[in-house]
Amino acid sequence: MGARQEELRARLAELGFDEVRFASLSRAPGGEALTSWLGKGYHADMRWMSRTAAKRLDPGLVLEGARSAVLLGVNYYQGGGGAREDAPEWARYSLYRDYHETLKPALERAGRAIEETLGAGPLDYRYYVDTGPVLERAWAAAAGVGFIGKNAMLISRRHGNWLFLCAILTRLELEPDPPVRLRGDHAAVGLLCGKCTRCMDACPTRAFPAPGVVDARLCISYQTIENRGHIPRALRPAIGGRVYGCDACLDACPWNRFAAKGRRVILESRDGLAALTLRELLELTPARFAEAFRGTAIKRLKLSGLLRNACVAAGNSGDRGLLGPLGRLALHASPVVRAHAVWAAARLGGAGGLAGARAAERDPVVLEEYALADSEPGLEAPVQPREQDLQAG
Repeated sequence: MGARQEELRARLAELGFDEVRFASLSRAPGGEALTSWLGKGYHADMRWMSRTAAKRLDPGLVLEGARSAVLLGVNYYQGGGGAREDAPEWARYSLYRDYHETLKPALERAGRAIEETLGAGPLDYRYYVDTGPVLERAWAAAAGVGFIGKNAMLISRRHGNWLFLCAILTRLELEPDPPVRLRGDHAAVGLLCGKCTRCMDACPTRAFPAPGVVDARLCISYQTIENRGHIPRALRPAIGGRVYGCDACLDACPWNRFAAKGRRVILESRDGLAALTLRELLELTPARFAEAFRGTAIKRLKLSGLLRNACVAAGNSGDRGLLGPLGRLALHASPVVRAHAVWAAARLGGAGGLAGARAAERDPVVLEEYALADSEPGLEAPVQPREQDLQAG
C-alpha cells in the first residue's frame, strides 16, 4: 500500500488540501476527556454532542468496519491586521464562502481519488467536515497534523491555529503517520506548548476551566453563534466588538508565527464582509441580510441573531451615534433583539430615549432590561458571570 498511499497523498495535495495524513482507527483518543466534558455540562445546550457521543468514541458506529482515517487540513489564514479599530470583529473563518459548501465538493473529489488510487468502492469510505460524529481534532493529533493546544484547538507547526479539518473514514487498511512526538501521549493537551498559557490568558470571558477544556457557556464563539437566545448580561461587556465568533485564543498562540496565507485552491474569500460597519449591521433589512451573507456560514445565524450580536457590539462601542438605530431595534419584532437593543442603549447612556418603546413593551425579559437600565451605570467593566447568570441567560 505504501507507494499507492503516497500517490494518494500527492493527489489530495493537488486538490488543494494543505495537510494529508493517515490514522489507524481504534477507540478514539481523548474519549475520557469528552465524557468528562459532557458530564460537567460544558457543552451548554448543544445536546447533539451528548446524543452522538457513542459514535464519536467508536468510528465503527459511523462506518461499519472502519479501519483507517484520512485527515485533511485546509489553511484559511489570510494574514493579520488591516481591520479598522472600530470595525465589527468576525472570526476569520467566517470571511469565506461557507466552508461546508466549498469543502464538500473537494471531499467528493478526494473520495474519487481514493477509489482510483486504492481500488476502494463508493461504500468503503465516508467523509465529514465539522458536521458528523467524528473527533477530527483527536484523530488529527494521532496522525501528526498537529497537537491539541491549551485552547483546545488543533495547532499545526506549519499553519498555526488556522486549519479547517476534514476526516474521511474508510474500511481500507492504511499505514498510519506518526504523531508530532513519538514518545508520550500524543493526545496530551499542550504537547508543544511548554509553560505558555497565552491563549488561556487572552480569553475575554475566562472560558478555560483547565488547559484544553472549554466551557461553552462562557465562550464568545458559542454565545454569538450557537446560542440563539439571550446572551448572559454578565458576558456582554467582554464580547467587545465581536459580532460572529471569537479568535482571541487563536490569535494569541505563538505557533502562528509560522503560518503563511492559504492557497485558496478550495476556499472562496468574501472580502466585502469585513468592510461592513456596525451601523450597517444595525440597519440590516431581511433583503440586505440575504444579499450580504448569501453563501456564508453567517447566514445560519439568521438576521435576528446578527442584530442581537450587533447590539452588544454597539453597547460596547462607546459610540452614541448608534443610539438612533438602537432605538429602532428596541421596537423590533424579536424580543431577543429588543432586549439587547435596550441593554446597548443603556450602556451608551441613551435608555431615556426609549420611552415610547418601553411603554409598548410586554415581554417580561425586555421589561427586566428596562428596569436594570434604571439602576446600572453604563459601560461597566466585564465581570466573571455567576452560575445563576449562565442558567438564566
